[in-house]
Formats: sequence, structure tokens, C-alpha cells
Amino acid sequence: MRAVIADDSLLLRQGVAHVLVDNGIDVVAEVGDAESLRRAVATWQPDVAIVDVRMPPTQTDEGARAAVEIRAEHPDVGVLLLSQVVEAQHALKLFSEHPEGFGYLLKDRVLAVDDFVQSVHRVAGGGTAIDPEVVGQLLGRRRDRTPLDELTSREREVLGLMAEGRSNRGICQKLFLSPKTVEGHVHAIFGKLGIPPAPDDHRRVLAVLAYLRG
Repeated sequence: MRAVIADDSLLLRQGVAHVLVDNGIDVVAEVGDAESLRRAVATWQPDVAIVDVRMPPTQTDEGARAAVEIRAEHPDVGVLLLSQVVEAQHALKLFSEHPEGFGYLLKDRVLAVDDFVQSVHRVAGGGTAIDPEVVGQLLGRRRDRTPLDELTSREREVLGLMAEGRSNRGICQKLFLSPKTVEGHVHAIFGKLGIPPAPDDHRRVLAVLAYLRG
């Protein structure tokens, strides 16, 4: 797997690169601004770009805007955005536009090395990785009644872990449930949300979108 890292903090770039290299991921470029990121992706065609949401010159959303452009021009490149603070609405907008191969994590998650590396692999493989704190903020919003209200508390818990990007096996480990039980919950979620039969990865993305929008 090949990765490009974009962050204006040299220390963070080097830290992330060290974590990835130690876990067998080839870091082909490290850059500090959005324009250099675009050139690096075009040149190297990496499996994943790990991008700071805020980069020079304005330190607002250059990284996020570059990520949208990368997804449009290089759809096979996964994008994992890193943010210093929770920006739930920003994450939801980006996820809704390009759900496959997209992740949004707080920078603190890099310190949880195993989880971070798993998130990088998921995003590079076309999956998702959404920070639990982002999910929590979205859950706290006031909303009208939706199909999500039909889910049991356990099903909502399972769907929340799906939103973080966890596989069925990962959900089993987190909730101490059997694979058969988790599979039953997942299929019940698909049914209650009105998601028709399709490849499971696609259905999971649709379920997570419904969860975040709800």
C-alpha cells in the first residue's frame, strides 16, 4: 500500500509517516500544503491520501477542498482527513458526497496506533472510518422522526460501530457478541432502513449515510 501525507506540521507528518512505515505502508510523499498534495497524488497515484483539513495559506478548509478534488479526479484514491477539532457538519457533507474510500478522524486517533492503521487500510480499500466523537455529535442533534427510530438500542449501537468503519468481526469484539448475532442485527438494520439487497459493502455505506443524516 502506498500513502501520501499532507499536513503543514512537520512533526505530525513525520509522526504519521513513522507509524505507517512501521506497519508496512509505503509513504511515497510528505507535503505541507494543498497544491503540493494535488501534485503528489497526480504523480504517485497512491492508495490513500492522509490529509489535514486545515492547511496554508488560510488555515481554514484547504485540505478538505483538495480532498474533494482528489476524489473527483482520482476516484480510486482513498482520502483520510485528519482534524484538530470535531467539525461534524463538515464531515457529514464530505461523507455524503463521497462515502466510499473516505475517513474523518481526530488527530488524537493517530496515537491509538492499531486503530489508526486499521482505519488507513479500510479507507484505502474503499471503506469508511468516521471518528466516534463525530458520530456522537451527529447523534446529539435534534431531528424529526426517521426510520432510525425503529431501530432497537442494540441495533443503533451496532450501526454506530458500522459508522466508525468497524467490520462485523470488529463489532463482535467490541460488543462481545457472536458473529451470528451481529449478522442478525446488521440485516435487521438494512430492513428497517429500507436498504434493498446489494453487495454488503454498498449496503453498509448506505446504512451509515442514513445514520449520519438522521
